[in-house]
Order: sequence, then C-alpha cells, then structure tokens
Amino acid sequence: MAGTTEAIERLAADLGDLVYLDIAKWHLYLNHAHLHQPLAEKLYPLLRQGKYDSATVRQVLQEIVVPVGGGKRSLTLLELIPDNAIHQLIDRLDDLARDL
Repeated sequence: MAGTTEAIERLAADLGDLVYLDIAKWHLYLNHAHLHQPLAEKLYPLLRQGKYDSATVRQVLQEIVVPVGGGKRSLTLLELIPDNAIHQLIDRLDDLARDL
C-alpha cells in the first residue's frame, strides 16, 4: 500500500503545480489551495486502470466541491478550473499513463 500512497503523493505534487483555479483572472494553483491531494486520490485509481477520458476527468472535477466565501457558497473544481487547464490536466494524465 505504501507504493500506492507514494504514487498518489507524486501525482498530487505534479498536479498541484500544473492545475489552477481561475478567480478573477488570478491563478490559484491546487497545491496552494490544498486541493491537489483530493484530486490525485480520485484520479489515481482511474489512471492506474486506464479508465479515464475527458468526460471522466470532468466528472471527477464536478464531484470535488470547494467552499468559497467562508462557506457561504460552494463551487466545484469543474466550475473553478478553466478549460485550458483541464486540457493540460488531461494531457499530463496521458503522459503519466504511458509511464505506468
């Protein structure tokens, strides 16, 4: 299990520096928002099984809810991450899948 934990942590670190939330044209990277680990935990099993595609990744992003405004409202990662960053995420997953 330690190998899986380490792989998820590596994926989280990789995604945390790549994927960002776009808030008023300000880029908040997932590692700074502490959202890289939950995303990696959801994506790693899909990546490992080769069962991910654009629709699946978007579904995962839809499932992760982010409280904003001190919890006054919640938005999903899908709503907060711009399309170009989602494409970068999928491209990176493709690269990582080839290395598995």
